[in-house]
Amino acid sequence: MTRILLGVARDSSGDRALAGTICRACIAGLDVDGASISVLTATDARETLSATDPTADMLEELQFTLNEGPCVEAARTGHPVLVPDVQDTTATARWPVFAEAVGERTAVRALFALPLQWGAINLGVLDLYRRRPGNLADEQRRDAISAADLAALMLLAQRTDPGGEDGWLDSTTVSRAEVHQATGMVLVQLGVSAPEALARLRAYAFAHGRLLIDVARDVVARRISFVEDAEER
Repeated sequence: MTRILLGVARDSSGDRALAGTICRACIAGLDVDGASISVLTATDARETLSATDPTADMLEELQFTLNEGPCVEAARTGHPVLVPDVQDTTATARWPVFAEAVGERTAVRALFALPLQWGAINLGVLDLYRRRPGNLADEQRRDAISAADLAALMLLAQRTDPGGEDGWLDSTTVSRAEVHQATGMVLVQLGVSAPEALARLRAYAFAHGRLLIDVARDVVARRISFVEDAEER
């Protein structure tokens, strides 16, 4: 699954197109029937970027309207929420209205909500559904969680470096000298790998509504220190 996502080419078509590509990749690589991606806005509301079909869109609308469900919980807690059977009242006791609505309006039986999160940055949620009950197999569950982590980084890259080229994670493919230099500085400051340092830069840019290149220039000029940022936390 992660290999499928890493094979997605960088382009400038925007968040929605990227989210659609990620959702389709999830259907191709995981044992699910549909997927959607919702992101948090500046007002902490959720916006659906993409849904693969009317059922996936309906699940998003129900949770947005009722303010309950696995997606809402995953966004709030930052933890995966896996529901093998929405008709099992013990599994859905904390969302009784949502569970009833799903049963009345859809043929969905299993739901898997995976937070799109990097460090303290909560971007949104990847929602997956299946028409038959049952948990994801262990390997599929691990693959789904890894896919959500990679999807978060892809969305961060799209929002903070929309003109980027080549690979999503490998800092050696970043052509801008300032970004490469800033990545090396953050690597030293935090003692992390190059991909991790680049991800930290992107997370900072996303959180502050800035472009990656502008944050990189501030790091190089020592106006931003990730050591100080880590100490404040």
